[in-house]
Amino acid sequence: MKRLLLALASAFLLAAPASADTPWTLVKSYPHDPAAFTEGLFYHDGALYESTGLEGQSEIRKVALKTGKVLQRRIVDRPYFGEGIVNWQDRLISLTWRHRRGFVWSLGDFRPLSDFRYDGEGWGLTQDGKSLIMSDGTAQLRFLDPDSLAEQRRITVSWNGRPVDRLNELEYVRGEIWANIWYDTKIARIDPATGAVIDWIDVAPLLKAAKVRDSEAVANGIAYDARTGHVFITGKNWPRLFEIRVGK
Repeated sequence: MKRLLLALASAFLLAAPASADTPWTLVKSYPHDPAAFTEGLFYHDGALYESTGLEGQSEIRKVALKTGKVLQRRIVDRPYFGEGIVNWQDRLISLTWRHRRGFVWSLGDFRPLSDFRYDGEGWGLTQDGKSLIMSDGTAQLRFLDPDSLAEQRRITVSWNGRPVDRLNELEYVRGEIWANIWYDTKIARIDPATGAVIDWIDVAPLLKAAKVRDSEAVANGIAYDARTGHVFITGKNWPRLFEIRVGK
């Protein structure tokens, strides 16, 4: 499991500031399945779409925002460990952690359509309307052609000239890439052209509000509602999902 990497992760000093400057306000909280080991999240047409991890427990889900009820699910077969997901047109694309294999599903009914291969690990996934954007646990982000799923280019994410590794769940928000940092409460706001971190959002108060104690229950889940401009935040095995408004 990813916990086996914790010793390695702790050997790296995250190039993040002690405090984060981007202000935010809590709007509302909603129920979230505490058994969901959240790896991917996005908001589409009034519903949340979520990917859960762990071998034998991995699923992709359509979830009712207000109740947290799972409206539709698809089990990801063993031995795969589900990771990031994103929508593209009428498809849903998902990653797996260490098997170097992704899957393409019908967005409407989660029917399997095809699969694809990539080098390294699969972590987070989002899209900017032109490309899919993928994290792999390093400081690099890959841009993929949404149709062929071939890699187009990469950027290295940095803060004050230092690489920021452990980039995890991703979301594209108002022209920026937002990334959870594995085992950290800060979200990086990334310039997609240069990879430079613009600023940080600290969601530590939400971790406290979720009342989770397990060290594996890290913040990991960002979904953007373009209609309201609000952002949904959750984490692995969190019993709550939070809606926040970013900015003053």
